[in-house]
Amino acid sequence: MTSPTTNISTDQLSQFRRALPFALSFALIPLVWVSATVGGWTVILMPLVTSYLFSIIDAIAGLNLDNADPDASDGDLFWYRMITTAWMPVQFLTLFGLLWYVPQAAHLSGWEKAAVFFGVGVMTGTIGINYAHELMHQRNRRERFWADALLAMVLYSHFRSEHLLVHHRYVATPRDPVTARYNEGFHRFYPRVLRQSLVSSFQAEKAMLARKGKPWTDLSNPFFKYWALQAGFLLLALVLGGWSGLGLFLVQAGVAIWQLELVNYIEHYGLTRKHLGGAKYEHVQPRHSWNAAHKASNWLLINLQRHSDHHYKPDRRFPVLQTYGTGDAPQLPYGYPVMTMAAMVPPLWRRIMNPRVRKWREMYYPEITDWKAYNKASNPLPRL
Repeated sequence: MTSPTTNISTDQLSQFRRALPFALSFALIPLVWVSATVGGWTVILMPLVTSYLFSIIDAIAGLNLDNADPDASDGDLFWYRMITTAWMPVQFLTLFGLLWYVPQAAHLSGWEKAAVFFGVGVMTGTIGINYAHELMHQRNRRERFWADALLAMVLYSHFRSEHLLVHHRYVATPRDPVTARYNEGFHRFYPRVLRQSLVSSFQAEKAMLARKGKPWTDLSNPFFKYWALQAGFLLLALVLGGWSGLGLFLVQAGVAIWQLELVNYIEHYGLTRKHLGGAKYEHVQPRHSWNAAHKASNWLLINLQRHSDHHYKPDRRFPVLQTYGTGDAPQLPYGYPVMTMAAMVPPLWRRIMNPRVRKWREMYYPEITDWKAYNKASNPLPRL
């Protein structure tokens, strides 16, 4: 892997053609409608495209090591912002249009209907939650509300609080539920993170209110907004599709959450910040996130794989996220589509990743000889 270079000027970056590849996500919308209207083998189109087709394109297209000028203004990024803001209404119309159509579709069997909404969940998880992640980091109130709406559509609204108040502050320490531990298989990580992230997000909001002298029941607690939005979408699913529609809504939400946590699992697997004694840890550095420079999957995931820079500048918009060389940040051998599939097979995952984690430890922390406490996340918790 050669060294990245900053060679995309703001003039080049602002061109529509530069933004267009990141709009590939909108091509998924016709796929779910084809699955719903045709049925049969087409119900597997969505996972085939997002997992296998993009993996093949990654292998052909190779890596993108170009960096854009990080000082680009929001005006320079107009077309990119249009992509992320347009997705919420498009997803809303697609999801609830399908919840009206599919339950009454006589040409679809029960299994086909469930498979269609499995595909919808792949879309609302891979794209919807990812776009929500981009939007929640922005200062614009409309973008933040769009993020809340996207997360409520998959019944995972607390992700915003967990991500902003817990994950970014405590990543790669024992206090972050989302940092996967060395040798922890996804089958163990998944139930743990579902339980712990809900608790940690609520406790973080409760603590923030307490510092202002307010109880958790204060209406400024965002959990009330989360619950109201989720209840509203559940009710809408029931009205449009009946009990069958409600069940299908729950299917897509479950798949979307699984997709998100698969990505969370691989982003920091086995990476830990050095414990400095007591409740102190070193600051977050580029070395504490796994990255991938694969071109096609970064188009689909709007540069989420440039993860080290995201932790360095969380509010930096996706087109200007920087990629790092192997000397500065650890690199995954494949893009997220391949790595998430590997994560579902723990022996394969360990074969691919454990040697890389051990090499990472030797490279950055040769002075640490006993990693047991890091492996078990049993070091002292960092201060709140």
